[in-house]
Amino acid sequence: MKLLFVGDVVGSPGRDMVSEYVPMLKKKYQPAMTIINGENAASGRGITEKIYKQFLHAGADMVTLGNHSWDNREIFQFIDDAKALVRPANYPEGTPGVGIQFHTVMQKTIAVINLQGTTFLPPLDDPFRKADELIEMAKKKTSIIFVDFHAEATSEKLAMGWYLDGRVTAVVGTHTHVQTADQRVLPNGTAYLTDVGMTGPYNEILGMSKEAVIKRFLTQLPVRFEVPKDGPTQLSACLITIDPKSGKATKIERILINQDNPFTPET
Repeated sequence: MKLLFVGDVVGSPGRDMVSEYVPMLKKKYQPAMTIINGENAASGRGITEKIYKQFLHAGADMVTLGNHSWDNREIFQFIDDAKALVRPANYPEGTPGVGIQFHTVMQKTIAVINLQGTTFLPPLDDPFRKADELIEMAKKKTSIIFVDFHAEATSEKLAMGWYLDGRVTAVVGTHTHVQTADQRVLPNGTAYLTDVGMTGPYNEILGMSKEAVIKRFLTQLPVRFEVPKDGPTQLSACLITIDPKSGKATKIERILINQDNPFTPET
């Protein structure tokens, strides 16, 4: 059994990459489940119902979020009815939406958990203890558990990976938008990757206009960050191979598609 996870989709360039390449990736790798992080999908800030449905149409089975979940206020109108949308579980009680969803495929149930780190990000409930709570809940239904850990600090992501090793199928980081090269299966069978990377503009900075970001560093003045709609694009993802009986991961591979790493459809 394989699981495909596509990293932070940024603006319309990222959405276009999803529409073009996710169907081809699914054809090539035949994943049982496809998950997309869509927290930056609406002009780099939040997500809309139209975009959420666009991801499902492109082949996503689940969409995860992060610290920009609430940037587009439209989300409050549909999140409670979106059965394939997961926001960080460690937001306070009473927050709209849910932090865990289940998907059944090939007579197997897969749990998807979304958590947000607290180092260099707004203070939320403890993601480690929330993970304990949700894993206990998920284990009643399945041994296949995927965790999207949306966090800033590499140390916090690594800590979560080691903390959950052997208890979940995979811990994959999002948020920092730069794909890391530390993919591995931890000793007790949990696939780990510090950051899957972003899907969107290739020649910009974290998906935003490089001119604006550089100006901010040079002047320290407020600058409006926008997602350029023209120019080269990229898609970042990972593919996890799972033993469906045990729920353990046996392999994790990085996927990076851009002008320097063109996609090859051959299997």
